[in-house]
Amino acid sequence: MATTRAKSGKLSDSTARNNVEAPVTDDLNQPPPVDAQTTVARDGEASILEGLNAHGKKKRGSASMNQGDNIVDLDPEDVYSLADLKDSLSARREKARGERIRPRGEPYYTNETCNLIIDQQNCLKFGRPNKEFLNWRWKPDECELPLFDAVQFLELVRGKSLALLGDSVGKNQMHSLLCLLTKVAYPEDLSDRYYTDTSYFKRYFYPDYNFTMGTLWAPFLVKSIESDSNGYSPNSQMNLYLDEPNEGWLNDVEKFDYVIVSAGQWFFRPTMLHENGSLIGCSTCKYDNLTTFTPYYAYRKAFRTVFRTLLGLENYKGVTFLRTFSPSHFENGAWNEGGNCVRTRPFAREELKVDQYIWDMHSPQVEEFRVFEELGKKRGLEFKLMDTTEAMLMRPDGHPNFYGHSPHRNMTLADCVHWCLPGPIDVWNEFLLYFLRTQQSSLDGKTIEV
Repeated sequence: MATTRAKSGKLSDSTARNNVEAPVTDDLNQPPPVDAQTTVARDGEASILEGLNAHGKKKRGSASMNQGDNIVDLDPEDVYSLADLKDSLSARREKARGERIRPRGEPYYTNETCNLIIDQQNCLKFGRPNKEFLNWRWKPDECELPLFDAVQFLELVRGKSLALLGDSVGKNQMHSLLCLLTKVAYPEDLSDRYYTDTSYFKRYFYPDYNFTMGTLWAPFLVKSIESDSNGYSPNSQMNLYLDEPNEGWLNDVEKFDYVIVSAGQWFFRPTMLHENGSLIGCSTCKYDNLTTFTPYYAYRKAFRTVFRTLLGLENYKGVTFLRTFSPSHFENGAWNEGGNCVRTRPFAREELKVDQYIWDMHSPQVEEFRVFEELGKKRGLEFKLMDTTEAMLMRPDGHPNFYGHSPHRNMTLADCVHWCLPGPIDVWNEFLLYFLRTQQSSLDGKTIEV
């Protein structure tokens, strides 16, 4: 059944990439205005409780949701205080720490063995001379991450479905997974059967395993509409409706058994922010008569809306993964000021200098995740954290830079946001397989050595 394209679907993948990096300025790194802080869920239970109750009441009567009574109200007693999360969040973040090692063996695939790599990430095809970036693999500090096993993955997802909900970096992960699975099977592309716009929404099917995989395009996660009076440009203004999920994914998400939610760089463009049907202010903007919010405020609210919506959908029974913020590595200038990413080796941990904005993006999404992870337990829904931020911070060598091509891409702009295939992003699917193995082990009552 065909569905409509996301409200932001007028923007091409190449546009997403050209728009990807915010200049790290003082404006972006300021905290939200004082009158906004109580709605950023930094004051604990009261603020998020207010938001959950307001949202539950609105959804029941909102015609734009196209779901009606399928959305379940949240019980105020279920709310888990954010104030109680601080210590556990710090402790859990440590588990994502690790270092790079040089592994043995060849990459899982190449551009010659996998014909599903899109040109935007096909760095070897377009002449990247240095291949050392293929020789490094993430090693978590506290465990040994197993290599990807395509046979095992397809057996674990037999009869199931996986959606990647978000922007073009999420599609980047999907193409990595498609290539990782080619050692066993190639999929059928059924996108035309389901969607009118197959540039943004994809659907693949593995008939021998009855496994479906696809993307749900929603770069802001929430409802978004172009609003720039000067027309579209790589940095034009958007309207964001922070408490309304994007219908492009809302209409399909209940069909999937696993949903990986991610978003990032789009939130740095100029946005007009709406909540409860009213304009509340703007982000990355210069309007004297409007309250100015940081991108982190909108980012937090967008993830809250996604998780709250998934938790409230009566027919959604899937496992929800949060894949955390994927950092860019522009050096020698911003994305639109000559910035590039020419490094050929990973950072060592002692070399790493992290811009504050990266943690300002990482923390809100993880904090919101932890709240709904607890709520999900009471509803019988699983929420899993795929914290890949530090692993990717250490990989400035893994981006296409100028070795990715697209008919719509401005080739004077380097791509230091997406990831070469094969490349560092393949580790995300190693994490995914690890989670699937662990989940199956729990269901079977067995222990799997990893």
